[in-house]
Amino acid sequence: MEVLVLGGTGAMGVPLVKLLSQRGDTVYVTTRSQKQNSGNVIYVCGNAKDPVFFEKLMNRNYDAIVDFMVYGTEELQQRLDSLLNHTDQYFFFSSSRCYADSSVAIKEDSPRLVDVCKDLEYIATDEYGLAKGKEENLLFASKKKNWTIIRPYITYNTYRIQLGVYEKENWLRRALEGRTIIFPEDIANKKTSLTFGPDVAGAVVELIGNVKAYGQAFHITTAESYTWGEILNFYCEKIEQKTGRRPKVKMVKDSTELQRVWNPWQIRYDRLYNRTFDNSKIEAVIGKYDYELCFVGLGKCLEEFLENPMWLINNNTRYEAWCDRQAGEFTPLDEIPGHFNKLRYLKWRFIG
Repeated sequence: MEVLVLGGTGAMGVPLVKLLSQRGDTVYVTTRSQKQNSGNVIYVCGNAKDPVFFEKLMNRNYDAIVDFMVYGTEELQQRLDSLLNHTDQYFFFSSSRCYADSSVAIKEDSPRLVDVCKDLEYIATDEYGLAKGKEENLLFASKKKNWTIIRPYITYNTYRIQLGVYEKENWLRRALEGRTIIFPEDIANKKTSLTFGPDVAGAVVELIGNVKAYGQAFHITTAESYTWGEILNFYCEKIEQKTGRRPKVKMVKDSTELQRVWNPWQIRYDRLYNRTFDNSKIEAVIGKYDYELCFVGLGKCLEEFLENPMWLINNNTRYEAWCDRQAGEFTPLDEIPGHFNKLRYLKWRFIG
């Protein structure tokens, strides 16, 4: 098969490309940086969001297109016909953040935010969880049914290790540098599901070319669930085992103040929900799938990262200042990129 992977360099894309290559497919992968082709993996350098570059990609047909790009709703609408017309099967990566709150395990036909949310301020946005539902509706309304919707939830690998809404740059770096992790109790008490990125990739491979997947949506998530408080405690224990020093943690009553320095919608319409999943639909199509056990996978990834830490730039200086105000601590200014960000940190740290 010939498969085009748009934006395939993340926690799910990299293992997907590897699996497709191993089974003998020719895989075309878009990347914004120059990469050396490897066997039957061909890297196509360019920005897949750029209309000119995109049209060049659509000069031919593919057996499957796997689309990891994050679009605005209008962006996807403008290119959807072309995507569907140039492949036998189009995989749209949505997100399980599209689901509304649920008191029972989530199934693929559970209500989505776009279906039931009454918050007029939120509805007026194109925020990620809401936008994914709107974009799914474009596919549901299409006359073509050669598409498959994938709804992963929180995925992790060695270089993406999340805690609540925080990326590793927001919580793990503070922990390793001796500063306090500030975490809200209302999020800590909620259940969540974390899935190993290669597991999502493996399940997607099983759906490629599977006619039972056409015109269907699937979440690909582990059925395990733990509270964020349990996840946080596991991280602290693992870090203490590896470094000999347990991270400092301060629990705050709720996430109200955090919402002033973070995306409030991600908190209100996801992390304050219990997220547990029913996997019976996808298992009926691909059979029983063995996911990496949560604490086994997280433990391996955290250990690997601690042996070879690599950080992205953290520009959320308001968040760092908020944490430092809560803990009575200071982030060294040489860790904060840019003159403006330094000034913003000082303002939020001392004035609020």
